[in-house]
Amino acid sequence: MLYRRRPGGLEVLLVHPGGPFWSRKDTGAWSIPKGGHEPGETPLEAARREFREETGFDVDGPFLPLTPVRQAGGKVVTAWAVEGDLDAAAVHSTTFTMEWPPKSGRQQEFPEIDRAAWFPLEFAAVKILAGQRPLIEELPYVVAGIAGAGNS
Repeated sequence: MLYRRRPGGLEVLLVHPGGPFWSRKDTGAWSIPKGGHEPGETPLEAARREFREETGFDVDGPFLPLTPVRQAGGKVVTAWAVEGDLDAAAVHSTTFTMEWPPKSGRQQEFPEIDRAAWFPLEFAAVKILAGQRPLIEELPYVVAGIAGAGNS
């Protein structure tokens, strides 16, 4: 989870999923850049690779571990906080292919994410998927060096 410090407090970079299923969803639809592990890859290596694939930017540490969270579908998200800044408007992701419209036999390509934005923590907590909200809640404690204090 990329964060930056602003006079009003911390902000986090969230990404909005691309593709037709998410095009009209906003509140509760955003995510941290994330994805699955490749064989032989550590969780941190996977997180750095997925960040690059979903944003087009590399991120460098120090990486502060966050408490893993379980999303509604059962997927466990292991994440780190890292301080940095980037132009959210310049984010560009890799793409995926799916049949669209359904049962049409036609394959279309869509970006993994269609946009990114910086949000103050209180607004990010509304925008992010419910299963990832504890990451937002824990962030200020981890940044302050009080590990785990914000996650219940």
